[in-house]
Amino acid sequence: MTTADLPRYTGDAGPYPGGDPYADYRTPGAAGFPFTHLPDLADRRLGAGVIAANDEFFAERENLLTSGPARFDPEAFGHKGKIMDGWETRRRRGTDGDHPFPADEDHDWALIRLGAPGVIHGIIVDTAHFRGNYPQSVSVEGTCVEGSPAPTELLAGEVTWMPLVPRTTIGGHAANGFLVDPVRRFTHLRLNQHPDGGVARLRVHGEVVPAPGWLAALGTFDVVALENGGRVEDASDRFYSSPTHTIQPGRSRKMDDGWETRRRRGTGNDWVRYRLTERSVIRAVEIDTGFLKGNSAGWAALSGRDGESGDWGELLPRTRLQPDTVHRFLPAGAPPVTHVRIDIFPDGGIARLRLHGSLTADGMRRLVARHDELSG
Repeated sequence: MTTADLPRYTGDAGPYPGGDPYADYRTPGAAGFPFTHLPDLADRRLGAGVIAANDEFFAERENLLTSGPARFDPEAFGHKGKIMDGWETRRRRGTDGDHPFPADEDHDWALIRLGAPGVIHGIIVDTAHFRGNYPQSVSVEGTCVEGSPAPTELLAGEVTWMPLVPRTTIGGHAANGFLVDPVRRFTHLRLNQHPDGGVARLRVHGEVVPAPGWLAALGTFDVVALENGGRVEDASDRFYSSPTHTIQPGRSRKMDDGWETRRRRGTGNDWVRYRLTERSVIRAVEIDTGFLKGNSAGWAALSGRDGESGDWGELLPRTRLQPDTVHRFLPAGAPPVTHVRIDIFPDGGIARLRLHGSLTADGMRRLVARHDELSG
């Protein structure tokens, strides 16, 4: 799918008709956008945050990164007006009564720190429930500033911001999706709404590009963790929840915070294939079935391969799993691998997979080279 093929929703949404608040919500359909299989780099579980905004009169900027869809209560009003689950600014005005409308360059903005710096492939600016109060257009810019810069530092004149989404007319009560072309590593975004209004959610889908210096200092770390650059390449089944949950930070908080498949009948088994941060030697394995009690996997096995065309070799033989339990294993003499596959038998799910190890010398060299290339 090209940028021209993405759905474009322009113009006002209809007034709230009552009943299901999502009944007339505009989305790309069941197939979704072509980048939503990638993790959200602005996920608060990874440490993302909305660190500043020029205005948040009606609704707080932090709502932009709240997990899950925006909620709408037609009866909820506060001292400042309608309570909205999103970021909403006051109405801009012109200079005087003869010029009541804001100037073309007037706009509101919010600064977002990505939880995991990386290459961005797609952005969703979701205006759910903003029907007559959404921005006329939006634009998004990105920059790469290491460390933990303050908003004043990011807004300083010497910081270079690269356009990721040009100023584009959007629609209300809709998931507005944008493909992103620049293959660069970004740490922060600036979301601009022209001239004012409200946005419910911001999602930033891409690939994590970790800082090699930090991983080198750690030595041994989780080489499949999303925040360290690991990723899910494929899975047999995503019916109930995404396999990417298995490499999110922390323990799962509830059943759907892990990976669960539909009930399998007959033969076969379910599996997930992961790409590691880089070529690594795995020394310790955790398979967590937290909150999966009557539906956890019965058994699991791990295999690994070195390179795209390498042969799969056993890292952990088929082993019985217990429900709602953290299982720990010490694979002896595991060879260097770039990919790992977990097979579960026959179906069910796991909450988290942790593969503690360290990068090989050549793996670290490739990671450093990619980081430097993408950071400019």
